Amino acid sequence: MTVVIGGILSFTSQVLAPAQKKSVELDTKQSILSAVMQLKKGDDALGIYSKRIQSLVVDIEGNLIEKNKKGNAIVAEDVNILKNYKKEAATREYPVYQYMSTIDSTKIEAYILPLYGAGLWNAIYGYVALENDLNTIKGVSFGHVGETPGLGARIASVEIQDRYKGKTIFDENGNLISVKMLKGEVKDPSLFGTHEVDGMSGSTLTAKGLNAMIKDYLGCYESFIKKNQRQ
Repeated sequence: MTVVIGGILSFTSQVLAPAQKKSVELDTKQSILSAVMQLKKGDDALGIYSKRIQSLVVDIEGNLIEKNKKGNAIVAEDVNILKNYKKEAATREYPVYQYMSTIDSTKIEAYILPLYGAGLWNAIYGYVALENDLNTIKGVSFGHVGETPGLGARIASVEIQDRYKGKTIFDENGNLISVKMLKGEVKDPSLFGTHEVDGMSGSTLTAKGLNAMIKDYLGCYESFIKKNQRQ
């Protein structure tokens, strides 16, 4: 009986594996695109992705990485952000997703950078999209594993993510400041500077995790950003 059940489970796993892989691919590419556009129900996310996204991988110095230590080609979409997060920052591989213009396929409209960190209860993650000035935030896409429903889990809502649009990550002297979610919530955009967004009531620790995640990963991409700002 054990052998039979084991065989059935193994067969089922093999049959379902391609569909599961496709589902993960779709979810990942939808999240990447969500940082720069609002996908509607029925949109062909995979088709849009193939037309609009050009990806690459860089190291912490902003240098292009094309092959791994075994000599195999490195594909941005195959980089496991969780596994990279567990490594020292200097040894990680950093994917960059370039959002290309539909009018001029050589023109980059935005750069989308993945993020990973720790919230109150578990992992938080997402993407930040920078306009082609590599300073102004075009949009963000955040997700979480287990934040408190209605509180920290709000980082995945459009309401919270829209607060980051138009904010800048560098000051006038070129210093990386990032964008900080403040404590508390007042819902008045006029009260916040270009590096600040309104907070979430009852979610101070999640906000702190979010702030640390964004600043840490932008810091890891800083060399790449500054190299490309000069071009």
